[in-house]
Amino acid sequence: MNTHTALPDKIASLQPTDFKYLSKITDKGTDLDAEEYILIIDPRALDRECLSRSLSIYNPAMNIVTAGSIEEWRKRHMTDHPSAILLVFSSRKPTEADACDKIKAAAETFRQSPVIVIADSDDLGDILKAVECGARGYIPTSVNISVAAEAIALARAGGVFIPASSILAKKDVLSSVVTGSTYSNEAFTPREIEVAEALRRGKANKIIAYEMNLCESTVKVHIRNIMKKLNATNRTEVAFKLK
Repeated sequence: MNTHTALPDKIASLQPTDFKYLSKITDKGTDLDAEEYILIIDPRALDRECLSRSLSIYNPAMNIVTAGSIEEWRKRHMTDHPSAILLVFSSRKPTEADACDKIKAAAETFRQSPVIVIADSDDLGDILKAVECGARGYIPTSVNISVAAEAIALARAGGVFIPASSILAKKDVLSSVVTGSTYSNEAFTPREIEVAEALRRGKANKIIAYEMNLCESTVKVHIRNIMKKLNATNRTEVAFKLK
């Protein structure tokens, strides 16, 4: 049996733009030395290449280099430093033990370039901690690629990007302190407050996920956390306790 007959079909299914992108990411250590580029640091190879591809599609003028660590970037012996660094933490929080050290190390290594943290958390406390450690911007993974691209542009221009949604959510928390709401008493995160309010209004998980631009599985995680904090056994009990 000829096991190679399917190979041409697989190759034929790739578009010219795919070959151009594959060539681009494999040559990054050489032809980008003389150009401005953005460095993505993420130990997960697939995730960093997906982010690189998404940014390149959104803005083809972006030159992007990816690496698993600062050490890996150093081994490429690139002559120029990046114009911005995206330091990806994913599910880890900037408040965790060694996270701040990693942000400081990146800021120290790339003194002339802004370090932008990307993480799942959109809690204002985590964001401010990242900035305190040396980040010049913070992009929660809940935003879309256009917002991420604009945040990078702002940091490269000398600004500091903090998502407005996190600030507004914290404003709601402060308001709840004045009114004596259950939200403040149970130390909800800004995102949990949004989910809890949606539960109080009787919205289904799919609707909450759609309105908040989240995966339904992420909404379920928030609901479990809310139930734990309220000592509730189901969403009906959650809604009752939040009235």
